[in-house]
Parts: sequence; C-alpha cells; structure tokens
Amino acid sequence: MKSDDLAYIDENLRIIKERCAEAMDKYRSRGDNVRIMAVTKTVAPEVVNHAIELGIDLLGENRVQEYLSKADFYDKSAEVQFIGHLQTNKVKYIINTVSMIQSVDTLKLGQEISRLAVKNGRTMDILCEVNIGGEDSKSGIAPAGLKELISGLRELEGVRIRGLMTIPPPSDSDIFLGRMKELYDSISSEYGGMDILSMGMTHDYAEAIKYGSTLVRIGTGLFGARDYSK
Repeated sequence: MKSDDLAYIDENLRIIKERCAEAMDKYRSRGDNVRIMAVTKTVAPEVVNHAIELGIDLLGENRVQEYLSKADFYDKSAEVQFIGHLQTNKVKYIINTVSMIQSVDTLKLGQEISRLAVKNGRTMDILCEVNIGGEDSKSGIAPAGLKELISGLRELEGVRIRGLMTIPPPSDSDIFLGRMKELYDSISSEYGGMDILSMGMTHDYAEAIKYGSTLVRIGTGLFGARDYSK
C-alpha cells in the first residue's frame, strides 16, 4: 500500500491531536498529559505501521487471535496494550508481549494474570474495567464491587494496579464520564499508586479529557470506519 493511499490517516491524526490540545488547554492544568492510543481492531499491519511512523506510540488490541496474527508485523517501537474482554485461558498468549491489560474485571482473571506473570518473571500492569453505566451488553465490574475487586487484586503477586478503564454509554456520556472521574478520584485517593484513567473513544475523547482522562482510545477516528464483523 502506497503512502499516498494512507494520507487520510495523516489528516485524521492531525485533527485528533488538535482537538486533544484544545481540550487540554480548556479543561486541564498545565503539565497534565493525555496519551493517544490507536485501536487496531481489523486494521492491517501496514496501516498501523503508517500511524506509528506519524508518531503513534501506543496500540490497543481487542482480540487475542487477531493480535497474534499481526504482532510479528508491527513496528516494534510502539507499545501494545490489551483492551478487550479477556478469557482466562488466553492470558498465556499475551502475557509476555503486551505492557498492560486494561480489561481486568474479575479476581479470577487477575489471579491467572498473576500466576503467569510470576511464572514468567515479570510484573503486569493492569487497569480495572468498570461498567459505569450498568449496561448488560458490556463487560466490567459494577462500581459497587470495585473496592472488593481492588482489595483482592492488591494481594496478588506479579500485578500492579495502575488505574481504571471504562466505556461509558454513548447517550448521556457527559454524566457517566463525570461519575467515572469521581470514582477514580475516590479510589486513587484511598489506595494510591494509580495514575491512569482510560476513557474516551472516537465519539467522546474531547469530553473524556474534560473529565480527567489520561488515555484516550481511538480507532474509527484515526483509521476510518471498519467492518467489525470480520
């Protein structure tokens, strides 16, 4: 694929960076930072690598099997984190190649990550995924169960809780982003050691920055509409 065919990514990234900068200037304190993650679901490695050439240094993978089929072709200068629903029997396939697992929502999953991290002599950074809108269609721990989950995870070897992740309902996004910010502030104050609030996608990343997000996950806004049925 020629670089001319990928020029739309250049323009999309320019717009994303501009909107992020505007939101940071408007809502956040000087010195705050927000990372832009490129969500690579269904995106071909050569397209992902073009984004990396433009300065993207963080990739988000949703599906283990798809990630395994593409990982060897990625530019290794970019960090890869796992952001999708993760079954315990698939942790072994990614334990040594991702830098963070953002979608930990059960103690059982945390225990398997811990077991394999210790076995492989590493510490895995994790985020607790919160179902802030209480949606049946989404994974994540209910806010009411978050403290119990964190207390259990903190007892495990080989895992380090870096913060929280969420996918708020697209309707009333502002309300749920605000609730997530309040929850993050409360939890991070109580437990300490947290520095990541991962929320905001293509449709709401500027609003998420307003509510304290430190990491926005953007797929369609960067790579264009994709066929998720693949």
